[in-house]
Amino acid sequence: MLDTALPLEFTSEVEAETAAIHDRLKGKVSDLEWRLQAPLIAAINRLKREMNAVILAHNYMTPDIFHGVGDYVGDSLGLAREAAACDADIIVQGGVHFMAETSKILAPEKTVLIPDLRAGCSLASSITGEQVRLIKQRYPGLPVVTYVNTTADVKAETDICCTSANAVQVVEHIAREWGVDTVIMLPDQFLAKNVARQTDIKIIAWAGACEVHERFDASDIAEVRKAHPSAVVLAHPECPPDVIAASDFTGSTTAMSDYVTKNKPAQVVLITECSMADNVTADAPDVEFLRPCNLCPHMKRITLQGIYDSLRLRQFEVTVDPALIPRAAAAVQRMIDMPPLKTPARYDMVKARHHVDVEMIS
Repeated sequence: MLDTALPLEFTSEVEAETAAIHDRLKGKVSDLEWRLQAPLIAAINRLKREMNAVILAHNYMTPDIFHGVGDYVGDSLGLAREAAACDADIIVQGGVHFMAETSKILAPEKTVLIPDLRAGCSLASSITGEQVRLIKQRYPGLPVVTYVNTTADVKAETDICCTSANAVQVVEHIAREWGVDTVIMLPDQFLAKNVARQTDIKIIAWAGACEVHERFDASDIAEVRKAHPSAVVLAHPECPPDVIAASDFTGSTTAMSDYVTKNKPAQVVLITECSMADNVTADAPDVEFLRPCNLCPHMKRITLQGIYDSLRLRQFEVTVDPALIPRAAAAVQRMIDMPPLKTPARYDMVKARHHVDVEMIS
């Protein structure tokens, strides 16, 4: 077993092992950075083989993780599906804590590790299972749709989970299944407001928000358009509605990535977390990515060194109360079992520019 007390060196063997990865990262890391990163990437990939481990890397991971050691990469929905399906003994979550909990919920027999226990989420911390129980008492007979960006105790109180990739589909499905015209949608108020503009289903929402996406406003887009009139603006549905209305396209991180790689606009702005653009660049090298973007401090707690140490020492295991797992797993599994969309969900931009009220829980 490798020892973290011994420095990992950039050798000719490491250079050969990581050559293909280096090609994808050219322009994203300096030569000095690469000489530090490559030994860790090579060591991590060796440990994965020895330990029958996989790394699930979210789209907001830095490029060295996303392209260097991620076995499965994508958005929350894609990583949840992989956690349930993979045959590894160990899952290392390249993402934040609620994602690791979701992996444990779907694969309770596996060891789930997170490289930094401090990697939290403003959305996940905005609501508790107890608060969901009180909401259900206040609105009896209405289904609860919970964003996957929530803790296990919240998922255990919900009827079905959703992600930004399938939120509209899930809301309409559960309303039909329950025979209702109103759905409770927790905890992201902006996702709820944006979904409300896409459907005739009435939405009751909670006042949670993503600290990355809530900081954007329409003036950010106006400034970009003034400086770069031909730029295409893609926004994540966790952004405020005025941002969505001012954008050219709205969709999940997977939908945004697919849009760029298929359409290859000359200039594009991704209104989301900064690493998204860095990771898409590898598949769209001729596209110029313009800022603004915002960093997620929680995602950035996950580093190559942290992944290496977590694997080598089997440290920072994520556990979930066994009493919660069956109910939380049922809500997540209902989401996974939804009929797959033929293409990643995108938000109708004509509908997105219409105002639709939601009822805010107070």
